[in-house]
Formats: sequence, structure tokens, C-alpha cells
Amino acid sequence: MTAPPYEPHEPYGAFEPYEPPEPYAPHLPYGSAGPYPGGCPESLPGDPDGPPPGGSADTYRPAYEEILADRTTQVSHATLLSEAPTEPRLPRQEYTQGPVMTPTDAADTVDLGDTAVMEVTAVLAGAEAEPPAGGRAAARRAARRAPRRRGAAERVEPLRRLLPQALVVAFLAGGTSAFVASDKAVELTVDGKPRGLHTFADDVSELLAGEGVRVGPHDVVAPAPGTPLSSGDEVTVHYGRPVHLTLDGHRRRVWTTAATVDGALEQLGVRAEGAYVSASRSRTIGREGLALDVRTERTVTIMADGRARTIRTNAATVAEAVDEAGITLRDQDTTSVPLGSFPRDGQTVSVMRITGSRELREEPIPFEVTRTNDPSLLRGTEVVDRAGEPGVRRVLYLLRTVNGVKERPRRMGAEVVREPRAQVMRIGTKPRPDSVRGADHLNWSGLAACESGGRPSAVDASGTYGGLYQFDTHTWRSLGGSGRPQDAPATEQTMRAKKLYVRRGASPWPHCGGRLHR
Repeated sequence: MTAPPYEPHEPYGAFEPYEPPEPYAPHLPYGSAGPYPGGCPESLPGDPDGPPPGGSADTYRPAYEEILADRTTQVSHATLLSEAPTEPRLPRQEYTQGPVMTPTDAADTVDLGDTAVMEVTAVLAGAEAEPPAGGRAAARRAARRAPRRRGAAERVEPLRRLLPQALVVAFLAGGTSAFVASDKAVELTVDGKPRGLHTFADDVSELLAGEGVRVGPHDVVAPAPGTPLSSGDEVTVHYGRPVHLTLDGHRRRVWTTAATVDGALEQLGVRAEGAYVSASRSRTIGREGLALDVRTERTVTIMADGRARTIRTNAATVAEAVDEAGITLRDQDTTSVPLGSFPRDGQTVSVMRITGSRELREEPIPFEVTRTNDPSLLRGTEVVDRAGEPGVRRVLYLLRTVNGVKERPRRMGAEVVREPRAQVMRIGTKPRPDSVRGADHLNWSGLAACESGGRPSAVDASGTYGGLYQFDTHTWRSLGGSGRPQDAPATEQTMRAKKLYVRRGASPWPHCGGRLHR
């Protein structure tokens, strides 16, 4: 893949001219200096290379010879002794005026290993032997004693001058190759905005850090952070955006990397066809996010007036869905679910036609009974001093008919028209006598057997008489009894029968009264 062209840069501004350099100081020509004090310590009598009479020796030595001499002295004595010279060292040539490279500059420019120095020395010397032991002085004396080979020197002299430059060029070429190999042309796309760039980053994480692109847990980076980079790669960053989504009545917070509302709906898997969306689908979603209300299209069935209507709607409430179905609600009409609730997919809503009326009714209010103990009355005797009177309550009821069916009346309110009046009674607490004078000696068991068969709870066929002695209710109460005679104990019935005999004799029992005297 071809990287896009670099963007044009603005032209450089004009620079101020450099200041003119100071002129070099003049040098004296060679041979014009006076004699070396004390003579040259390294010259020997009869040395043809010695200094001329009355003058000083030529002390010039090229920088590479100094470096080679220094490197040579580091070789062990055993190596120097084992390798005999095969050819004398070339003599030093006359040097014309020109630029001079000092030993320090040469050492800073080229740093050769021991083996490389020995190989270069062999080339320069024409495969000559290693210099003998004795240091730099011995090497220089050996070079001056060797026969001059003008032809070989002329051939080696250009090589001596070009060798340092060739080594510098080789080192620069190697560094440039490494520099070019580390540079990568990649394309970085951040939120849909691509740009081509060159980088030395090793992986995606370093690239993003170098470009100032920060990513969070909801952002998407492809390829993933930490993936190694190669030239021509494409790196894409999609920032996450919070969306406060209300989908069909359910609220939640979601994250999306889409840049538009339509893309977010597709990414979240929301069925957008026929749906209501609170924002434009082409609206751009910023990094801060947005609130979005979405109502998908749903199927709702409306039952009304004995007819079913099925519609597709994105209504927000049941009332809107009923209106879309073309159904009108009147007066008290309502639905089987609250009108303000959210209609669900597949839901059935029934419309209830309601007609109602109100009815006012009067109801009695029961009275209370107040009882007071009276020790002057025999036990079991009750006397009503004031009869009770019930009150009256007026109650309002709502009568409803739902879809033609009457409902149970519903009480809406009530008011009291007349308060009830309590009943006042006295209850006897005086103990009853065990016998009745003038009647205890009679055959009461025989009378009971004749009247009721001896059964205290016996009742005649008409229901008027009851008990052992077949009392009617009026007679029983006149004798101080309460309730019904057949409900009273047998002893009380016998005591009441004796009292009746004292008052009226045996006449209350016309058929069985004769048994009292047997």
C-alpha cells in the first residue's frame, strides 16, 4: 500500500548571512626554521635521511601513521618476534603544503580495532612485516633505513589519502541504513479522520503515545495495543461515546463507537424500521454522548364493541394506541390496562364501555341495649324499662354497567338521618325459692309424663306449647319466665308449674290435671 504524499510545508524564512571568518595566521615555509637545539636525538651518523647540515629534521608525520604506530605498540612482543619482515617499509615522502589532520581528529573520526589496524598497516606498507620491538622511535628508524621505492610510494600515496574518507563514508552509510530501516510509514485514523505519518515506534501503543492519542476502556483500537508495527500498516481508533438510551420504556446507559445516531442504533442491534427516534438519525454523537428515546414498532390488538383491531404502532401510551386504532373513549369508558402505561408487543387491550347511575337508599341503624342488675327481681327475670328504637341512615350507591353487565353497587357515601335510641333493661339477681308452699306434695312427675312424656324440650305439633308442662309463651312470661319454656331447665319449669297451680289449681291441664293427686 502506497502511503499518501506528505503535506506541503511553508517555505523557510530568510536567514541572516554568516559573519566572515577570521583569516588564518601565516605559516613559515618548510626548512626556514633554525636548527633543532641539541640536534635530532633520533638521527644517526651517516644516516642519509638525517637532517641537512645546519638545519633541523623534518618532523611531519601523517595522522594515520601516528594512529597505526600507537596501535602497533599494543601488539605483544611474542607476535612481533614471530613475524619477520618480508619487505622493507616504504620511506616517508615529501609533503606539500595543504590541510593537516591531527591525530586527535583522526581518532575522533575513525575508531578501528586492533585487527583492522594491522590489516590497514599491511596494505599501506605493501604487505611488509610488523615493525620490530622498540616503540615508535625504532619504527621510524627502520622506515628511514629502508630503501626508497618511489614507484610503490606513488601508487600507495592516493590509497593513503582516500582510506580515512572511505572508512567514514562506510560508517555513515551503515548508520543511514539503520536509520531508514527503523522509520515506518503508517496511516493513523482517529474517529474517521485518516492521516499518514512516519514513526520510529515499535508497536501500536508507542505510536498512540507518541501522537498524543489517549484511549479508555470503552474505546476500540485496531490492531490491538501492543501489536508490532510494520511500514504500511493502518491503525484505527474509535472513541467510545455514552448514550442514555430509553428503549421501549426501559432506561439504561450504553456505550457506542459509532459517530452518528443511525450508526449507534445499528451497532446496538435496535430495529430501526418503523421506530420512533427522538433525535435525527444523521445527528453526530460527540465525545460527551447524548440522551436518546427509541420506541420500536409493535403489534397491539384493541378489543372494543365486540370487535378486534390489530395495529402496528410505536405509540408511547395505551391511550395513543387506542386513538390510532380509531376508537373513541366516552365519559366513563376505560381500558383493561392503565391508559398511561406502555403498550407491549403482542399485548391485547380491552375497551370497557361503562354507563353508571346513582341511587339513594335509607338503611336502619341498630340500637344498643343497656342492662342493669336488679336484686329485687328473681334470678332470670328481665324487665324492659325503655324500649329501644333504631336509627335511620341515608346511603348513596353507584350503579355501573360494564359492557352491558351490571356490577355490584358501590357505596359512595352516607349520612345519618336519625340517631338510634338505646333500650334499658333490668336483670334480676334474687335467688329463686326451692319450693312452693301448698304444691310440693303433688305428683308433678305424673303430670309431666302425661303432658310431654317427661321431656323438658317437648313441643306440640302446632308449636304453641312447649316444655314438661306444655306452657304457652304468654303464660310462661306471666310467671316470670324468659325466652321459651322448652329452653328452660326442668327444675325451673317445675317451679313455674307449681306457681301456676297455686294461682289457678289444676285447670290449666284439663286432660292430665287429675294425675297430680294420684
